[in-house]
Amino acid sequence: MAQESSHRVAMIVSVGSNPFEMGVATELFGLRRPELPVPWYTFGLCAGASTVRMHQGFFELSGVAGLDAVDRADTVIVPNRPDPEAEPDPAVLDAIRRADARGARLVSFCTGTFTLAAAGVLDGRRVTTHWRWADAFTARHPRVHLDPDVLFVADGRVVTAAGSAAALDAGLHIIRSDHGAEIAAAVSRRLVFAAHRDGGQRQFVEHPLPDVADTSLGPLLTWAEERLGTDLTVTGLAGRAAVSPATLHRRFRAQLGTTPLGWLTERRITLACRLMERGEERLDVVARASGLGTATNLRTQLRRRTGLTPSQYRRRFTPPG
Repeated sequence: MAQESSHRVAMIVSVGSNPFEMGVATELFGLRRPELPVPWYTFGLCAGASTVRMHQGFFELSGVAGLDAVDRADTVIVPNRPDPEAEPDPAVLDAIRRADARGARLVSFCTGTFTLAAAGVLDGRRVTTHWRWADAFTARHPRVHLDPDVLFVADGRVVTAAGSAAALDAGLHIIRSDHGAEIAAAVSRRLVFAAHRDGGQRQFVEHPLPDVADTSLGPLLTWAEERLGTDLTVTGLAGRAAVSPATLHRRFRAQLGTTPLGWLTERRITLACRLMERGEERLDVVARASGLGTATNLRTQLRRRTGLTPSQYRRRFTPPG
């Protein structure tokens, strides 16, 4: 049974904050996960006032902790603001600066990136925000490197998510970084959330109504997930879907915001991570079982995704014994 972690997560809410994003953070970091064999997070909401009126006045939060909770947090999350170009609460900015000075992880959802930038903690960093506000952000914060096309960006201990739904992707990335691919996959299954999206995928993904029933990629993805260790290719996926490789590419771009090869590689890396977390130390076995082919390719792809070598990854995420 999981125990409560000493890793404290504080989410700053303010007038007009998005309830969905608050719910995402609460679901990912605040709910107990007794079925997981790792200590979970200690989560709490905080604000500059004890009562906070949420977005469009749908409801009010009362009894919220003060901003001093930020000073005790290891991870600080800032949600969206209804008017991102309005000046943030100076007390919130001061709390963020203190958190940054002591090395806390800083996370923003949607236009919360504006708040982090206003605190001066993003200069020189690569970030993202909602595509609708990309031009305004660049004009207001020219010293911050904005990537307006991706779902989320992890730049060291700063994680920025593009929008409300992308907050789920960013949150699962944080869990994967803290606890490994196996635990992140378990949380994803608990949420009934298909973990097919990584940070580099496009924000704006079209979801047109299909003309025929077989245009959904769901059955193909499920079929491919069960065969990652085999000689799957883009041509083979297209043949299974009974379409040309070009048509399959368009469907992946439209429905997932990535390419067939990009999706296939991402799922294979995730499988390789899970195999190592389960105790498999032979890299050639992991590479073959995950479909990555060779130990050399496994090392290259793992370092590209996690920044770690296989031995470093095992030391960090493999349970003792």
